[in-house]
Amino acid sequence: MRKLLAVSMLLLASACSRATTSGAGGSIVAPSGAPYDVVIANGRVVDGTGAAWFWGDIGVRGDRIVKIAPRGMLARAAATRRIDAAGQIVAPGFIDIQAQSYANFMTGDGRALSMITQGITTAIMGEGNTPAPVRAGRGAEARRATVTAGDTAEARMLELFSAPHGFGNWLEMMATRGVSENVGSFIGAGTVRVYAKGEAMGAATPAELDTMRAVTRRAMEDGAFGAASALIYPPNTYANTAELTEIARAMSPYGGVYITHMRSEGDQFLEALDEAIAIGKNGNVPVEVYHLKASGPRNWPKMAKAIAKIDSARAAGQDVQADMYLYIAGGNNFSSCIAPKYAADGKLLDNLKNAQLRPQIKRDLYADDAGYENLCLIAGPNNVMVTGFRRPEYTKYEGKRLDEIARGLGTDWGDALIDLNIAESAQLGEILFLMSEDNVKLQLKQPWMKFGTDAGAMDPVNARGMTHPRTYGNFTRLLAKYVRDERVITLEDAIRKASSAVATRLSLHDRGVIREGMKADIIVFDEKTVRDLATFESPHQLSVGMKYVLVNGVPVISDGVHTGARPGQIVRGPGWTGGRP
Repeated sequence: MRKLLAVSMLLLASACSRATTSGAGGSIVAPSGAPYDVVIANGRVVDGTGAAWFWGDIGVRGDRIVKIAPRGMLARAAATRRIDAAGQIVAPGFIDIQAQSYANFMTGDGRALSMITQGITTAIMGEGNTPAPVRAGRGAEARRATVTAGDTAEARMLELFSAPHGFGNWLEMMATRGVSENVGSFIGAGTVRVYAKGEAMGAATPAELDTMRAVTRRAMEDGAFGAASALIYPPNTYANTAELTEIARAMSPYGGVYITHMRSEGDQFLEALDEAIAIGKNGNVPVEVYHLKASGPRNWPKMAKAIAKIDSARAAGQDVQADMYLYIAGGNNFSSCIAPKYAADGKLLDNLKNAQLRPQIKRDLYADDAGYENLCLIAGPNNVMVTGFRRPEYTKYEGKRLDEIARGLGTDWGDALIDLNIAESAQLGEILFLMSEDNVKLQLKQPWMKFGTDAGAMDPVNARGMTHPRTYGNFTRLLAKYVRDERVITLEDAIRKASSAVATRLSLHDRGVIREGMKADIIVFDEKTVRDLATFESPHQLSVGMKYVLVNGVPVISDGVHTGARPGQIVRGPGWTGGRP
């Protein structure tokens, strides 16, 4: 997916450095004779299973929950640290099934500040593309996918990611640097395709399919949760149903899940859902739909039909589920509104600069039947907010709508879109106001629903430009708006969908529930004050109300403040071999 490319171009500077846990919330070591490292007492425990809350005390030793007792029973227990959770909710940490924190984990500080303050303790990445594996000798395509050409660490990173188990090397590199969240990933279906075929259009040959199957199997052995496609973005969009089915068949024996940003969320929404279901059925794998949505007012009525399709498949015995974010706007790369064929072979900018091609590119932008999902056209230029300007002459347009920008430039929106992508090297973002609030509430009520931010971690201190507020508030918005204020779903159901439902989906059998023996990923929050503050107009605001966040038993948030601790571990899928074959 294109939005990964801008991120992955940053990753070399400190990618192979080794970071250590630091700060007041660093690793807790119990003194001799102390039975618990941490005791969380007097809280209302919502255990993540969907069961009703109960009053309880929790004892943590090392990275595990070792005791759950009725309230008050651990009052006199010896502990290195005690947390009084009176008046607070104690719950399992949230699992973000669609994280995009590549930059933060690979070259940033690893603290995942905007995510941890939402109560997210585990980040699952991989939508469309992953930085690894890379095919040795792929040359320019490999460098575009993973490194900045000419960077002094380029050769080292290419060697790391192009090794037989480059995917596993990538996971280990992030954990070694130090991360505040646990981290795992699907393998990007686009990455699999590029490894075998490069960025060319067209169906894969039998030899290329053999390579794709081999790459997929190795990634599953390295701990991938399955394969993740993003079918409106090149080169993912060049893959046909047969290719994706072969990838699914390759991961099936390893317990893989096919998770997809479908080929359409607009005019071909239902047809795209049919394709996803067929891939899962013919590939013998479960299906997960990324950020289920019906885009554009003319498509809003299709949501009820989509839900019926999923329910029908499940009634027939096929495992189909979905996830969502809690906003009526989506976000991606501004260049995604350009027909994917112009990005083939990595030549998007060359084609945009081609004066002979420009008239056809513009015609495609305005045409309903141009053969691709043009969300700028579906939304209308008045509903496209453009973000990420770097050139000084354009920063005044940050966060403005496309129609307003076009007027400021004295041109139409099609020319403005092309010119801005050329000027900013196709690195601009966009926020698209496309969805229905009624559909958001309808989706929330479905028993198979889960949640993902579809965003990368940020820090307001050094953030620049605009971003989607889901970066800072997706999960706290769930708790504030849809549980407490509007009572769309219960607290117990919301926490189940944000924790154990994802853990079950990914076969993470030691996370997602408050239970003895489970990993101590625990959040403590005030259900009366927890809230998202980020808005579309003022997004860089941390959520409030998360008082404590423990990751593997280590406080990462203490009294609402990040401790600097980075105790995150790698989480892997069921096909992980436990080592290298």
